[in-house]
Amino acid sequence: MICFPNAKINLGLHITSKRKDGYHDIESCMVPIPLYDALEMIIDSKKTTFESTGLSIPGESKDNLILKAFSLLKKDFPSLPHLQIHLHKAIPIGAGLGGGSADGAFALSLMNNLFDLILDDFFLEEYAAQLGSDCAFFIENTPKIATGRGEVLEPIDLDLKGTHVVLINPGIHISTKEAYAGVTPSAPRVKLKEVLADRSRWKAELINDFEASIFPNHPEIAEIKAKLYQAGAFYAAMSGSGSSVFGLFDSKPRKMDWKDTYFLAESEFK
Repeated sequence: MICFPNAKINLGLHITSKRKDGYHDIESCMVPIPLYDALEMIIDSKKTTFESTGLSIPGESKDNLILKAFSLLKKDFPSLPHLQIHLHKAIPIGAGLGGGSADGAFALSLMNNLFDLILDDFFLEEYAAQLGSDCAFFIENTPKIATGRGEVLEPIDLDLKGTHVVLINPGIHISTKEAYAGVTPSAPRVKLKEVLADRSRWKAELINDFEASIFPNHPEIAEIKAKLYQAGAFYAAMSGSGSSVFGLFDSKPRKMDWKDTYFLAESEFK
């Protein structure tokens, strides 16, 4: 059985408070985008194996969220059989696009179908939240307002059909420590839902708080955002804690020149 985990972007990202558990509370609108990995699972009688192709995945395979998802289900359903798991990685790693989180969440949904567990989305989201803060978003995989650590989700009616998205990743690694170092948590100045309802306000008021701390240290990322606006984007921003930057266009944008070292993806919302 095969599925295609997709990436996400953040429309606005506010860091609202520091939690006692060491995490931060956020407010953001997460939106799935048409950029995909490919995940295949085959039942095996002998042992569970994991292999990957495509983009290199750092760290040991045992730390992969797909295998952690299998372990979560195995704990509650001990009779689950072994699996041959193959992931083809196309979403850049650590790029603010939620690729690893999507892989973990889609693995849960895929195993739910493969093993006929008949778990509804509520229970799958409970499992996904144990994997990571934004994993639960990818269960229903529709635009959501995310609060808490990112696991508290509220549907939002957001229609981007026909919008073109251009995604640029310069390959710059932004650590969590660096991303939060220059951010002072505070209540948002404007209500996210109100801004999202009026696209004319997006450029000025739909803010990613991480940009203020990351752009001074990495002006190359800020330049990508500026270049997307120069090309006619009606909105451009860094996604998550970076370093990916995306631009949204009303029509197919003209060809732009980017460095050969950049990862580039262009798609249309259907």
